[in-house]
Amino acid sequence: MMGIFKLLRFLPLPVLRCLGAGLGYVLYALLAERRHTVQTNLRLCFPEWSADERGRKTREVFVYFMQSWLDRFWLWHSPQATLDRRLKIIWLEGQSLQGLAGSVVFAPHFVGLDAGWTALNTLTNQRFATIYSKQKNKTLDAWVRAGRERSSTEQKPLLIEHLSSVRAAVQSMRRGEPLYLLPDMNYEPDDSFFLPFFGNTAATLPILPRYAKLGRAKVVPVITRMTKSGYEALIHPAWENYPSGNTDADLEADSLRMNRELEYWVRAMPTQYYWVHRRFKDQPRDADGNGGPNPYSDPEGYAAASSH
Repeated sequence: MMGIFKLLRFLPLPVLRCLGAGLGYVLYALLAERRHTVQTNLRLCFPEWSADERGRKTREVFVYFMQSWLDRFWLWHSPQATLDRRLKIIWLEGQSLQGLAGSVVFAPHFVGLDAGWTALNTLTNQRFATIYSKQKNKTLDAWVRAGRERSSTEQKPLLIEHLSSVRAAVQSMRRGEPLYLLPDMNYEPDDSFFLPFFGNTAATLPILPRYAKLGRAKVVPVITRMTKSGYEALIHPAWENYPSGNTDADLEADSLRMNRELEYWVRAMPTQYYWVHRRFKDQPRDADGNGGPNPYSDPEGYAAASSH
């Protein structure tokens, strides 16, 4: 089956994107639970949108999601010449490849996440590292791993297994290899700060400032957007005074800054963000150890999860 899917790389990009749009509408219609998740996220984060607008944006989220999934077949299997045409790295405000050395690359969960990673590893001669979570399906895991190891050089990118991530990631950064980090999901609420994100309380892991501190590294945001001709990876200037200090309060403040900076980029392309994830499912516990209402299962949770 995977061999058949790989043939999709031969389709012209406009045709592949049309196919992705069609499949996105199918998923929107069939996956009621995911549709509810996206609608809830958009309701919480964009309360100014009407119900009709939220419905249109929800369908767009599914379209972009499916288009980006199909794009992996050319990202990971087409010749280098195809990548040279369809991928673009944009260095903003004097940034350069040299400025990425040993940094933490803040790569939020936009649909172009894999395209940005592939662009950095195939359009430059720099070796990058990232933390890799093993897929449950062995065939899928082998495909994803091979795709993310694609490089224009003989040396493969470094995929660090999740359980051994801290030490290996710090060693990688100190060798000068940028760490491509994806810290903006609800992963481990017990180790998270509960901080505002679009005016709602979100469990936020402090791994971005923590890795930057351990690696003595600067943080460079890389935001990848889907375009009609492929993808653009925008390399932003490194954040100044980040991480800001050594205390828990500094760690919390730096995590809050991450959320606020991310809001700005999400507002610029709201339907390319990974809203299929239940970003607000975990809420702070009360004195009895009970968590707050889950906005995805309790309609009243819409208001409970919001700090408006």
